[in-house]
Order: sequence, then structure tokens, then C-alpha cells
Amino acid sequence: MSTDQLPPSTTEPVGGEGPLDARRLRAILITVSIALMAVIASVSGLNVAQTHMAVEWDASQSTVLWIINIYTLALAALLLPLGALGDRMGRKPTLVTGLTVFGAAGIVAGLAPSAGVMIGARVAAGLGAAMIMPITLAVITSTFPENRRGKAIGVWTGVAGGGGILGMFLSALLVDVADWRWLFLLPVVLVAVALAMTLKWVPDSREREGHPFDTVGALVSAVSVVGLIFVLQEGPERGWSDPITLTGLAVGVIAAVVFAAWELRRREAALLDVRLFREWGLAGGSITLLVVFGVQAGIAVVLFPFFQAVLGWSGLLSTVAMMPMAVTMMLSSGLAPKMAARLGARSTMAVGIALAALGLVLMALFVSVDGGYLSVLGGMLAMGAGMGLSMTPSTEAITSSLPRAEQGVASALNDVTRELGTALGVAMLGALVANGYRGAIDGRLDGVPAGAADTAREGVANALEAAPRAGVHAQDVIHAAQQSFVDGWQQAMWVGAAVMAALLVHVALRGPQRTEPAVVDAEATEPQAGTAGNVAAR
Repeated sequence: MSTDQLPPSTTEPVGGEGPLDARRLRAILITVSIALMAVIASVSGLNVAQTHMAVEWDASQSTVLWIINIYTLALAALLLPLGALGDRMGRKPTLVTGLTVFGAAGIVAGLAPSAGVMIGARVAAGLGAAMIMPITLAVITSTFPENRRGKAIGVWTGVAGGGGILGMFLSALLVDVADWRWLFLLPVVLVAVALAMTLKWVPDSREREGHPFDTVGALVSAVSVVGLIFVLQEGPERGWSDPITLTGLAVGVIAAVVFAAWELRRREAALLDVRLFREWGLAGGSITLLVVFGVQAGIAVVLFPFFQAVLGWSGLLSTVAMMPMAVTMMLSSGLAPKMAARLGARSTMAVGIALAALGLVLMALFVSVDGGYLSVLGGMLAMGAGMGLSMTPSTEAITSSLPRAEQGVASALNDVTRELGTALGVAMLGALVANGYRGAIDGRLDGVPAGAADTAREGVANALEAAPRAGVHAQDVIHAAQQSFVDGWQQAMWVGAAVMAALLVHVALRGPQRTEPAVVDAEATEPQAGTAGNVAAR
């Protein structure tokens, strides 16, 4: 594969249409950002309605978790196949179809009369999201000229990183002031706006089909992702040695090995040319995103119980407390392209990772029950700035490793990495906090009635519920649980900081120096009316 670079030019006239001016490019960026926001908000928004769904449908906690997790599972499993189909069928038609399916699924979910209907609607929403998410980034990388592309990717990564917290805040607000079913109003409205803007502003581009679609690779990749994410979602609940957990792990790993072997055999006709992972761009960008999003997701798992169970805040106020980190992340994502242009991608990624590691260290050192919110605010701000600076060049490193004709696949790989990292971070850091909590609270329950003590060992929220049953020891149980949670938090943060330090060393030694897109034969991409002319293909 050639690594010749695209000529540094503005968007060329294609299909009888003049160059895309700044106003058109700005409209395209706003459109894909709104579409992405709808998808990201739906990942986290439903978390605030768990109790409401359980009560209304008399559903078990397991059923409620499946309602939440099935969306992520369907989304992650279908990203690569649908991203590749989007390259072939046309990015604009794929985006329009995805928005339509996603919006319809949101309406059904908002009106769902039972948990079963809700689960079906969430699967359909995941299908639509898997069409939307990779295409939004592919539209940017295949449409924007080189001198504007970095800034646009910075906006995209800012929305992808901070959008979940913003969506959770708006969802919590709707639950507090209206009804939990209004949670679906926000994504549906965003989708409707994005659909109208897509039809008006977004150009189309597609890959000329020089070889059959890799159906086997698509199916095997979906099985692998489902198996691995299922393990990460179910392992903490079922136990890591549970037969179902081990079966899911075996299926995921075996399918991943089969996928790699199959793709090596197909070479240029592969769904994803795994040979590209030999180069830093694809491998390093993917590793960085995996770790960064894993740590971010793990931080969220820790912060919300801290705000609610330790500080006694409401769900809405707890979400508001997360906003400084989200805003800082989005601002630094926009700053990252300018830093990369001046300092280089490697230096920018290294600074970002170092800041994120510093944030973890600050939280591990200073978090306390008495210190409250201020004891973690400095760490949150450093984390947000660091994640924003590292995400943008990592995303550019991934998308620039594949030719423009395969930007749907490149974008899908970026998104799959994010989802796997998120699931891994929640499972690993969540388990570290839980184990640290149980280890710390055992020595603090002397004299507490056995029943209340056993409940308190299950978690900080359980301890708060059990405290009234402890009689005169009620306050002792509460204080023991809160302090034990902080102890577990500190252990998890130190582990996270060590992982980030290892990543920092790796990036400092082998990080990318440039993130320009790879390009091969320029005749392989078939431009459509209104397509940006700088789309290359094999």
C-alpha cells in the first residue's frame, strides 16, 4: 500500500458542483456533530432511569441492565460491517438510513409498553447507531481538505468524549422535571435535525466495488466483538469464573483469531487489512484510545457513587458535577490539532496522556470524605484536558492509516476501540474499586449486627440502605462505607495511573510524527454528485 500523501489543496469541484466553501464545511461539521451527539447521549442517558423502568415493568435488575447494555452490544458488533458497507453503498445514504432507523427506534422505546419491546427497540437503535457513528467521522475525513481536517476531527472527538456526560445531564434533568420516557425525546429531536441537515448539506462519496464484500469477515468480527463485550459486561455480575462468562470469552477470542487469519488471507480484499497494525499509526492510535476511554469510563463508575453515596447528592447534581471534566475535554479536543501542528502528534499525545495520568494521581492523593467535591475537582480537570489532547491525534492516526475509500472502516475501527475500551474500563476499574471497598470495610464493622454488616459489604449504596437496621451503629456503618469507598477509589486510581504511565512511555518512544491520510490509486473511489473531490481509494 502506498503512503504517498494527498496534495495539500482545498476541496475540488466534483460532479458539476463547485468547491465546498467554509460555510458548507461548517454546516457539514455541525450536522455530523448533532448526529453523533444523539448516538452518544443514548449510550449513557438511560442509566438515570434504571429504577423507574424496574418499578414500571416489575423488571429484575438483570433485565434492566440488558435494556441498557444491549444497545452498546449491538452498536459495537455492527460498527465494522456497516462502516464498510457505508463506504460501498455511499456515505450519505447510509447516514440517512441510520438516522431514520435510530429515530424510529427512539419513538418506539419512548412508547414501549413492556421490557421486551424496549429491548427490541434498543437493538434497533444500536443498528441505526452503527450506521451513524462511523459515517459521521468518515464524512469528515473524506470531505474536509487537509488544512481543515484536523480541527474538524478535534470537534468530533470532543463531542464523542464529552457528549456522554452532557447527554446524561440532560437525561437526568428530563427525569427530574418530567417523566423518564422523555429521555428519548432528546435523541429523537437531535436525529430529526441531523436528518434534515444531512439531506441539505452532506455530500456523498463511495468506494467503487473492485472485489466482493467480505461477508465472512463481517460475520466473524461481529461474533468476536459480541463475545468480548459480553464478557466485560457480564463478568462483574456473574463472576469471572462463571461458565457463561468463560464461554463468552472463548467465543470472543477464537473469533478474533479466526478473523485475523481470514483477513490475512484476503489481503487487499479484506474487510480490515490487519497487516496495517504493524505500523504505529493504526496500532498506537488504537491502543491509546482503548486505554484513554477505558480510564474515562472507569472514572465515571467511581465518580457517581462518590457524589451520590459519599456526598449525598442527587443524580442531577452529580451529573452537573461531572460537567467541568466534559467541558475541559471538549475544549482541549479543539486545541489538540493546533498543538499537533506546532509540536507534532507524538508530543501532543504524550502531553495529553501525562495530564490524564496526573489527574489520576491527584485524585488518588487528595480524595477524601471531608474534602468533598474540591478534593477531586483538580484531578477531574487534568483528566479532561489530558483526554481531549490525546484523543484527537489518536483518532487522526487511525483514520490516516487507511485510504480515503475505506474511511468508513477506519472510523468504525476507531469506534469499536472506544466501545471495547469503555467496557474494559468499567469492568476493570469497577472491580478494583469493589475489591478495595470490601477489603477496607471488613475491619470497620466491629459490633455491627451481622445482617447489616453483610449488606454493607456488598457496596456503599447497600451500606446506606442497611444503616437504619444497625440501630445505634447506623452512623458507624455510614462512615465505614464512605471511607472504605474512598480507599477502594485510591487503589483503582493508582492502578489507572500506572497504566497511563506505561502508555506514556510507549507513546514517547514510538508515537506518530504525522497523521496525514494514506492514499493509493485515486481512481478507485467513485465520486457522486456533490462529493468532495479529494476522496481517494484503492
